[in-house]
Amino acid sequence: MGYRITTAIISVKIPVVVPAYNLLCTAAETPDPSYLLHFEALIANWQQSLTNRPHFPNMMDGTTEGPPQDATRRLQPKKQTLDDAYAAPANFLEIDVLNPITHGVARKRYTDYEVRLRTNLPVFKLKDSSVRRRYSDFEWLRNELERDSKIVVPPLPGKAWKRQLPLRGDDGIYDEEFIEDRRKGLESFINKVAGHPLAQNERCLHMFLQDPTIDRNYVPGKIRNT
Repeated sequence: MGYRITTAIISVKIPVVVPAYNLLCTAAETPDPSYLLHFEALIANWQQSLTNRPHFPNMMDGTTEGPPQDATRRLQPKKQTLDDAYAAPANFLEIDVLNPITHGVARKRYTDYEVRLRTNLPVFKLKDSSVRRRYSDFEWLRNELERDSKIVVPPLPGKAWKRQLPLRGDDGIYDEEFIEDRRKGLESFINKVAGHPLAQNERCLHMFLQDPTIDRNYVPGKIRNT
């Protein structure tokens, strides 16, 4: 009887449910062969039900059937070509502050900078523009944005009051090294401002970046994205 019970268990290949387990324990302790017959009948019914149910992958029974390979195959990334690598990005905005020039003499002396813009953003009317702006123009833009926009406007490079004092032994704010440091600071400022999506809708920013002259009596407002 023990041999027949063991054979029945091995043929199932899956854990025995509680009713079959109870019959097995009773058959092992009782010489009545009817318990074994009940046990084998229960196992046979269980095996029949397993053959009629949908098949699912089971690591326990060693089956490998599963979903189609196409459903689980990892997508292969597209190889990047040289044209793709060096093509213009989908959206870009580049602003350079360069070519500082000092004009005038004595108290009428001042330095302005070229502000050059390149972009493909639809919010800007011109995709390539160049204007010249003084430090005071950058101050005007910052004040306008602080008043009308909802962004935190970054600071400008300092005004360097000490360099504007008389009787200095150098060129003060017209010193080449100072002008270069200021140029870098202004470039950093305008790129941070113009890169902000909310600031890009402000009329003052568009006037500053693309109009030849700044109309300080303009009517503040938003630019419609076309």
